[in-house]
Order: sequence, then C-alpha cells, then structure tokens
Amino acid sequence: MTAQPTPPSEPVEPPGPLEPSRPADADPAPGVAVVVVVPAFRVAEQIEAVLDGVPAWVRAVLVVDDASPDDLAARVERRGEERVELLRHERNQGVGGAVVTGFRRALELGADVVVKMDGDGQMDPAYLPALLEPLLAGEADLAKGNRYRDREALRDMPAERLVGNTGLTFLLKLASGHWDMFDPTNGYLALRVHVLRLLDLDRLPRDYFFESGLLIELGVLRARVRDVAIPARYGSEPSSLSVGGTLVGFPGRLVAGLCRRVARRYFLFDFTAVSAFLALGLPLFLFGVVFGAVHWIRSIRTGEVASTGTVMVAALPIILGFQLLLQALVVDIAERPSAPLSPPLRRDA
Repeated sequence: MTAQPTPPSEPVEPPGPLEPSRPADADPAPGVAVVVVVPAFRVAEQIEAVLDGVPAWVRAVLVVDDASPDDLAARVERRGEERVELLRHERNQGVGGAVVTGFRRALELGADVVVKMDGDGQMDPAYLPALLEPLLAGEADLAKGNRYRDREALRDMPAERLVGNTGLTFLLKLASGHWDMFDPTNGYLALRVHVLRLLDLDRLPRDYFFESGLLIELGVLRARVRDVAIPARYGSEPSSLSVGGTLVGFPGRLVAGLCRRVARRYFLFDFTAVSAFLALGLPLFLFGVVFGAVHWIRSIRTGEVASTGTVMVAALPIILGFQLLLQALVVDIAERPSAPLSPPLRRDA
C-alpha cells in the first residue's frame, strides 16, 4: 500500500532558549529524590503561590521559617500538605542559616538532589526541570540560574541588582575558580547530595554571602558548576540585599575566599605550575611595591631624586612578579573543573 503524503502543516516557531525543556509537571527523572528548600522570611504574601508552583514530582518541600514576624508559619501549616514540612528558627539566622537547616533535613530524608528556591516568588518553578538537567545528565555537581542570558529579563531587572551582580562577577570567579559561570549571586540552584556530603556545612556563611561562600567551597573541592539560562521574576517587594553593603562587605570576604582556595588547591592538596608561579611572583611583586614605596616616600621627604638603579630595583621585581601572577591566573582559568565529582543519576548518562 502506497503511503499517503502528509499534508503540509503550519510552521511552528521553535521555543526560545529560555523555554522549559518539558512541562514542569512531567517527572524529569523517575526514581530521583528531589527536595526543595525554601528559606522564608517576611514572605507570607508570596509563600502560598510558591508552594502551589512546585511540581508534584518533587519528593518534599522544606519551608524554613527564619523567625519571620508575619503569619508565614500559619499559612504553611493551614495547607496541610503531606510533602510540605515546616522547619522553624527561634531566632533569625539569615538566608544562609535557613538554607543550611534545610540542607541538613534534606540529608536526613535521603535526597539525591537539593534545590534552593526563595520564598519571594522570584524563581519560576516551571524552569526546575531545566535546572536539574545538567545534574541528571552527569554534567555538573551544581546547576544555577543565569539571568544574564535573556535580554528581556535584563531589561526587567532592577538597575541596582544589575549593577551589584555585574560588579561582583569577576571577583567571585577569581575567588571560586568557576570561570565558566555568570550571575554568581543567583540563588536559584540545584546541588547533588553526593557533593553536599563533602561540604562542611558549618563553614557556609549564614547571611547573603551564602551563595558566594557555597561557590567558593565548591571551588576548593573542584566541583563542576553549570549555568542554566533562567529569567528572574521581580515583584513589587523591595530587595533586602543592599547594593552598597554588598560592594563594601563582599570584596574582603571574596579575597579571603581566594586565599583559602589557592592555599588548599595549589599548596595543600597539590603543587602545580600555578603553585610555582605564585611562589615566585607574589614575593617579587610585593618586594618591588614595598621597596619602591619606601624610597618614593624617602625621596619626597628629603627632596633627593632616586637613582636609576634604585628605580630599576623596584620596577623589575614588579614587572616580573606581575607577569608570573598573570600567568598563574591564565593557568588557573585553563585548569577550571571540567568533570563533576558526582556519579550520574540516569543510566543513559
């Protein structure tokens, strides 16, 4: 029998790159225990909509009431959902403290993947399957949202948040070693429990430095981090994260995180070309800066011009040290983690 030709159909425009890869209510990985942690503080008006949006295939939803002064706890308890568990803090511990409480409970529940989803409704649950895909495919240990991939989302993003994220991106890449990521302060993330068990949860920051601190700790472990293009949803609620406070408080903590990662990665756990570049370049650079500064101040006080030899003794170590430090940076970028620490969750991976 001759096959009948298929009548031409109307052309269908393919979905944009930020569209979810499958409906949120379709289980992306049957048998994988996914637990969602929702840190909640002063979000009573938004919490029910957030819980309504969590897909049915999520094993458990842990709402951490971080001593919220509103009726948040009452609204969660009134729902009476079996999979929703309310964890309460007597005193406010910050968003990081709330997430750590949720992480500990997720470990007790035997989760395979833990997702952090804020309680203010700015993280669309429809993109949860896309966020989980790199973990299910065995391509990453942590997947996080990236709002910078979508021009429409960038136009909708409040200016102060855009400035704050952009200003800290390079510093956090440097501190964590995750050079492929962008939008590092994005809190919409999914983490493999295999790696979560390797983390010292007591070291994770309890305040809004939590996401940055987590990425730094994962950088020490050389865990693989992947970005997933997910636009944010901004409501009328004001951001409790101060851009001024972030720009003042974060850089010092990022420098401390960089020193810790470098010390453990390149001197305690291993010794590579980066180690040699740093061991030679940093002392040379510092010597040149200090020697030059001392003689410059002396020249100002005495009015005597420094000799050519004195200038060269200061300049050459600075130039050579800077070149070695720059080479260390180049090699560090080249040696960024390329494979996850976690075993695949799906058989086809």
